[in-house]
Amino acid sequence: MSQNLDQILTDAAARNLSFAAALESLADRELEARNGRAVERRFRFSRLGARSSIDSFQFNYHKSRTQMKNRILRLMDLEFLQQGTNIVIIGNPGVGKTFLAKIIGWRACQANQRVLFTTTMDMLNHLLASQVDHSLVRKLKIYTEPPLLLCDELGYLSLDQQTSNLFYQVISTRHSRKRSTVITTNTPFSDWGNILHNTTIATAIADRLVENSEIFLLGGDSLRKTNKTPNPPER
Repeated sequence: MSQNLDQILTDAAARNLSFAAALESLADRELEARNGRAVERRFRFSRLGARSSIDSFQFNYHKSRTQMKNRILRLMDLEFLQQGTNIVIIGNPGVGKTFLAKIIGWRACQANQRVLFTTTMDMLNHLLASQVDHSLVRKLKIYTEPPLLLCDELGYLSLDQQTSNLFYQVISTRHSRKRSTVITTNTPFSDWGNILHNTTIATAIADRLVENSEIFLLGGDSLRKTNKTPNPPER
């Protein structure tokens, strides 16, 4: 407010504004600045790495994108966060799963929501290491507290019993607290028993994700192979 005071007073005098109008304008500047700083803090915490907008998502690239356009656009209103709805994005490598997840994440940051992006294996390795120094309970909160967790690349590597159990703890806790999780995976639900330790834990995780979820199936060839987009590669 102090940085804008002189300008506001000069403008108020030139436009013959009342003291109340000048004060309101000054307060609006302060609020705008605070909101901007809050969004920047959310972005730094999110680990998104880039500010990806829905405007850069190529809906005409494949018919699956065109068919789901209205559903994808509705995600931008973030109503799914209020309802604790999960988003599962399924498709082959390179079809834009991660890119779409990051678009959702950046939109949530702009709405001043806490967001965290991580690959599945980075998260599980972090939790696995925390068992050594007995900090698992504290480290779990990193992944269970944010209203939106973006969990990328489930299925690229198979999980053993220990990491599958850790993944279950994250999903189960977020499910019980009605916090939204975005999962990107190249593996359909029917094959999750092959990437998780066994079908029992795979079913338990899938049930919690699917109970309140929207599922998006992205088709087409890899964008990295076709190299048809001037935007940063989608994956």
